[in-house]
Formats: sequence, structure tokens, C-alpha cells
Amino acid sequence: MRQGILGGALLWEKHAHLLRPIVEYWRLDPGLAELWAGLMATYTTATAAKIRADQRSGLIAAELDADNIAAALTWLGERLYYLAAIGVPPFDDRSTLVETLTSIWMKTLYGRTA
Repeated sequence: MRQGILGGALLWEKHAHLLRPIVEYWRLDPGLAELWAGLMATYTTATAAKIRADQRSGLIAAELDADNIAAALTWLGERLYYLAAIGVPPFDDRSTLVETLTSIWMKTLYGRTA
């Protein structure tokens, strides 16, 4: 989990000059909205599939709604990566960003922190 979140943070750091304007303006341009919403849907779908797999194996509580939780966690990550990219404390510190997101994902999905 931590490695995936770190990978997201590194991707945002490397490509902030492209990702920031997308996040800031995607709702204003239909083509950009389709691109960004589609990309986020891809991440959300993959996350929901992992949640369902872990629910089947008993690692995640069956009562969690995989689609809704996946969407919330995915969009939360997008927002915090964006805040880091624009230098908003405390998320401008990579280790704080990664630890915070990892803790939220782990606690939400598995009932524990990493």
C-alpha cells in the first residue's frame, strides 16, 4: 500500500506542471473532463476490484461498499496529491503525505494502520 501511494506522490512531483492545470480546470472543458474523469474511474475500478478480492478472502469487512469506498479513497488521494503539488502544508512534505494516505487507506480498508 505504502509503495503504491509513494509511487503516486513521485508521479505527481515529477509531472506537477501537467497535473495541476488538469485538476484546476478539468470541469471547465468537456474533453479534459472526460479525460480526467476516465482516468480517475480507472483507478477507482482497480481499487474496487482489489477491495472485493480482499472481501472474498476475509481481509476487508464484507459490509463495506467497494465502489463507494474506492471512489472516496481515490478522490481523496487526488486531492492530497494536488495539495502537495501546490505546496499546502502539511502535505508538501512527502513523508507526511505518504504516511497520512497510507494510514487512512489501511484503517479504512483493513481496520488498522500500517
